Amino acid sequence: MITLLVGENSFEVNQALQTIVRTFDGVAERIDGSELELKQLPDLVMGGTLFASHRLVIIKQLSDNKAVWPSLGDWLPRVSEDIHLVLVDAKPDKRTKPYKDLQKVATITEFKSWSERDTTKAEQWVAGEAKVLGCEIDTTSIRLLVHRVGPDQWLLHQALQKLAVLDIITPEIITELIDANPIENVFELFDAALRGDAIKVKRMIETLELTEDPYRLFGLLSGQAFQLAAMVVAGDKPSAEVAKDLGVHPYGLSKLTIYVRQLGRSGARKVIEAFAEADAGIKSSATDPWLLIERALMKCILA
Repeated sequence: MITLLVGENSFEVNQALQTIVRTFDGVAERIDGSELELKQLPDLVMGGTLFASHRLVIIKQLSDNKAVWPSLGDWLPRVSEDIHLVLVDAKPDKRTKPYKDLQKVATITEFKSWSERDTTKAEQWVAGEAKVLGCEIDTTSIRLLVHRVGPDQWLLHQALQKLAVLDIITPEIITELIDANPIENVFELFDAALRGDAIKVKRMIETLELTEDPYRLFGLLSGQAFQLAAMVVAGDKPSAEVAKDLGVHPYGLSKLTIYVRQLGRSGARKVIEAFAEADAGIKSSATDPWLLIERALMKCILA
C-alpha cells in the first residue's frame, strides 16, 4: 500500500499521520527523504526484515531529494504488499513524472492551509474540538477565538488546550488568556486611530516596535484601510457578504461597520490617500517606516 499525504497544513497532515501510526501494530520506520540515498530504497520498499513481516515506512520530503525523487517511479511497482509506504510532502511539484506516477498507484490526500476564507470551517472545527475536550463554549466565544488567534490550526489547538481547564469559556476569558495575533493587534491600532485616540495609537506603536516588522505591519494596516473603503463603497450591503467577497473574517469586518457612515466616501478617501502616501514614502525614502505608519494613522484621526 502506498499513501501520499500532501499539503502545507502541517496540523492536519500530522493528525492523519498519527492515525496511520496508531492503527499499525508495530514500530514505524521514519526516514528523512531529503537525505535518503538511492541505494537505500530497495531495503525500504522490497519486503520485510528479520524482525517484522509487516512494515510501516514513512518518508518525509522526498521531493527535495534531487538524486532520488526522479527515480521514484521506477520503484513504485516494487513496493511489497507487506509494506505500507507513506510519503509526506508539503509541496511536491505536481507537474513532475514521479508525482504523476504516484497518482496512478497511491492514495493521495491533500491538506491545504487555512486562510481567512476558511473562517467558517475554523469555527466549526473549534466547536468540534471543544466538545471532544469537554469544555463549554458558545458561538460568540468561538468567533472571537478564531478572530483573535487566526485560522492557524496549531495556534487554535494550543489556545483550546489552554482554555480546556475551564468549565465555561467566555469572551472575557479569551481576551484575558489568549494572546492576540498580529492581525488583531493591527485592528486595535487601526480602530484606535478611527476613534481619534491619538494617545493609544502612540502607545501601541511604541509597543509594537519592539516585536513587529514595520513593513509587515504596514501591509496589514493597509489591508484594514482597503476593507474599510470596500465597506463604504458597498453601501447597505451586509458586512458578511462583503467579507465573503473579500475573503476576510466577517467578525473583524463587522467591527468596522460603525465607521462606515461616520467617515462616508470623503473620509474613506482620505484614509486611503494617507496610506497611499505612506506606501510611497516607505518605498522611496529613508524615513523611519514607523514614523510613516504613525503619520498615516494620525491622518486617519483627522479624517
